[in-house]
Amino acid sequence: MTKFVPYEKRSKKERKKIDAVKRRDWNGVDPSTKTIPSKKNVHVRKPKHPTGYDEA
Repeated sequence: MTKFVPYEKRSKKERKKIDAVKRRDWNGVDPSTKTIPSKKNVHVRKPKHPTGYDEA
C-alpha cells in the first residue's frame, strides 16, 4: 500500500502528470472561439433610407 502524499508536497513532475490527466481535452470545442463580446461596443442600426439631405 502506498502512502498518501499531499498534492503540494509532490514533485513537480508528478504534479504535472496529475494536472495533464485532469485537463485532457475540450470535447471538440475550440476555446479560442468562445470569447465574450465587449459591452463597450454599441451597435446602432443605420436607417435604410437616410433622410437629411436634399435630392436636387
